[in-house]
Amino acid sequence: MIPAANSAAELMRSLSHPQRLLVLCSLVDGEKSVSELRQELDIDQVPMSQQLMRLRSDGLVEARREGTTVYYSIVRPEVLIVVGALQDAFCPPNAAKQSPLSRQT
Repeated sequence: MIPAANSAAELMRSLSHPQRLLVLCSLVDGEKSVSELRQELDIDQVPMSQQLMRLRSDGLVEARREGTTVYYSIVRPEVLIVVGALQDAFCPPNAAKQSPLSRQT
């Protein structure tokens, strides 16, 4: 049980930043390019690069290069489960077109 608790705590630390959480929410639907993520989430290039670098170093996402475009996708299935649960809890169903978890409460 202790190793599982440590893994869960590490995942929660990775999810603890709002921009990282938004990126993961966006990637739940599948692979996206950096420019798609920036446009959808309205995050400037420097913070977006920082958050994607952290998510990669934490092993939550992977990058794929096609020409000059870099695409990101979620690699750990537990991330999909946890982010899905957070979306169910915090994002109303009628706000499907709104960026997940971006609502002000």
